[in-house]
Amino acid sequence: MRRVLGLDLGSRTCGVAVSDPLGMIARTVETIRFEEDDYETACTKVLEFVKELGVTEIVLGLPKHMNGDIGIRGNISVEFKAMLEEKCSCPVTLWDERLTTVAAQKILISANVSRKKRKAVIDQMAAVQILQGYLDRK
Repeated sequence: MRRVLGLDLGSRTCGVAVSDPLGMIARTVETIRFEEDDYETACTKVLEFVKELGVTEIVLGLPKHMNGDIGIRGNISVEFKAMLEEKCSCPVTLWDERLTTVAAQKILISANVSRKKRKAVIDQMAAVQILQGYLDRK
């Protein structure tokens, strides 16, 4: 049995999702909030989830431009991946996250979730989109 953690990293938040023990279905966990660009704090909290949930693998969203180029945010994700791998024995996979927030927004709107509530869970839902895409591909 394996649990996979999905992450949607931003400059002040990190959406977290986790798979079921069979590694088939993603669900929301939490939105980690931290001071702007304080990725050490985010990393520490992610490692707590790894331990608490028995995670064996991490999937981190890699923001790319629509033309496939990796910009500043993408480079930050690459650095965060290295930080996680240095402090954790789990493999970390970068996963193209283009349009995951848009897809998450559409799901929440179709479920009639209010704008205020959408803002509170959008990062978690984007993490679910990232993780579920990865799990489906496997």
